[in-house]
Parts: sequence; C-alpha cells; structure tokens
Amino acid sequence: MFHLLLAILCSSSIALIFKYSESKNINRYALTSSNYFAASSISLILILTERVPFIKKPSIQAFNSQFSKVIIHNQGLFSPSASLVWAIMCGILFGLFFFSSFIYYQKSVKDNGAGLSGAFSKMGILIPMTFSIILWKETPTVLQWLGILLSLLSITIVNISFDKKSVTKINPSLLLLFFLGGMADFSNKFFQKYALLNHKNVFLFFIFFTAFIISAIFTIRGEKKIIKRDILTGLAVGVPNFFSSFFLILSLNSLTTSVVYPVFSAGSIVFINILSYIIFKEKLMPKEKLSLGFTIISLIFINIK
Repeated sequence: MFHLLLAILCSSSIALIFKYSESKNINRYALTSSNYFAASSISLILILTERVPFIKKPSIQAFNSQFSKVIIHNQGLFSPSASLVWAIMCGILFGLFFFSSFIYYQKSVKDNGAGLSGAFSKMGILIPMTFSIILWKETPTVLQWLGILLSLLSITIVNISFDKKSVTKINPSLLLLFFLGGMADFSNKFFQKYALLNHKNVFLFFIFFTAFIISAIFTIRGEKKIIKRDILTGLAVGVPNFFSSFFLILSLNSLTTSVVYPVFSAGSIVFINILSYIIFKEKLMPKEKLSLGFTIISLIFINIK
C-alpha cells in the first residue's frame, strides 16, 4: 500500500505543478521539453543499469515474420529481437500522444482548474477499455458498463451550460485531454499485449525521447523567451511523471489489480482536489462537484474486475 500511496502522490503532483506553472505564465513547450528530457534520462539510466541481460539486436526480419501470428491472429508474444522492434515502433508512435496530452493538460489546468483536469485525464481510461473491447473482445462486466455510462454522464454535465441564453457550451480542452490522455494510457497495454516485459524500459525511453524531440522543436521555433524557471519546473514534472508509473508497477506486485487501479485513479483525483483547495484555494462550481463525484464513482466501477 505504501508504493500505491507514492504513485498517487506522484500523479497528483503533476497537476499541481502545472497549476503553479500556468499561474506564473511559464513557457509550456520549454516546460514540456525539460519534463520529457528528465523522464527519458531516467529511463535510459534504468536500461543501462538493469541486471537483466539487455537483449538481442533488433531484427526487422524476425518482426515481419512474426507480425501476422502475434498481431493479426493474437497468438503469443514477439521474440526478444522482434520485441525490441515493437518497443521502438510503439514508443515513437505514442510519444506523439504523450507530448500532445501534456500540452493540453497544462492548457486545461489553466482553463478549467487542476481538479477537473486531473479528473478528465484519469477518465481517459475509457479509451483503452474501448479498444480492448474492439480488438481483444474484453467485454466489460455489468459494473464496468455502469461506470462507462456514469463517466459519459460526467462529461455531459461539465460541458452543459445552465445559462438560459445558451443551451450547451462545449469545453474542447477537457474533451481533447480526455482523448489524448486515454491514448497515452492505451500505449502501455498496446505494447505489453504483444511484447516481452523486459523491454518496457526501452519502450518508455522511446516514448519520452520522442516526445522530447517534438517538444524541443516547438520550443526552438517558439518566440517566447525561455528562462531558468521554465527548465527547473519541467524537470520537477519529469520526475513524478516517470515515478508515478514506477511505483504503480511496484504496488501491483503486492496488491491485486482490482484494488490498485480504482484506488490509484480515484485517489489521484481526490488528492488533486484536496491539495488544490489547500494550496490554491481553488473551488468548484456545483455542476463541477457533481461531475467530479460521478467521475470518482465511474472510475471505481470501471476498474472492478
């Protein structure tokens, strides 16, 4: 349970650091670049220091020969050399989603507050669930279906304007955060479904390094001045960004999945809102409180096996 608590605190601190950065008008791209530089550096250090023998050289030929069996017919996992190719390919592909989700996370924190942004980011779990149903026929239980309906209701409530002069008011930053964050969450399952877990650090390195390269390009092209505070804040985000996943994996070694995921998801949302109120005096409107309540309940239902 100690590792799970650390994972929750790391996850919550990301939203709170974003809240601080937006209040200081920090360069988003510079922050994101230094964040991913820190995360990719940690991944690389773990690769170089892990005791498990690294792996065979990547083999495109092995990957191509095994692709149909593993991906199309869903039979077994890639071999070590083919898994390395898969890790690199998935890392580069999903690095784009990681970069985009972090940019919209920062924007949403500014527009909607840390509480709702954290809630919708965590609710992106619906994206990998949907893909699991379609690709791998992992049908949800009755409670999970109820959680899906509650989460959709939550999205509807927070995007409805109760102003008599306006029927609806769509909040694009929350919706984009929901989708992009969900795709980022889906990356882990998409990789682990077909590859050897020994290659996870390689996969994470290419995700973070790809996101760093993309962010660095935007940073260099941007006209906004980069100051020392931008870099330091980004490095501060990069550490919990990596270790939230690190401690979550450790907690799964001692606790069941049905306990870890609902506690991690709902716990992060609760911690973000409590700390946002204490540190930033951030208050929610009645409809936002209702949406937040539905979100927590839906996350618990969704994660119950």
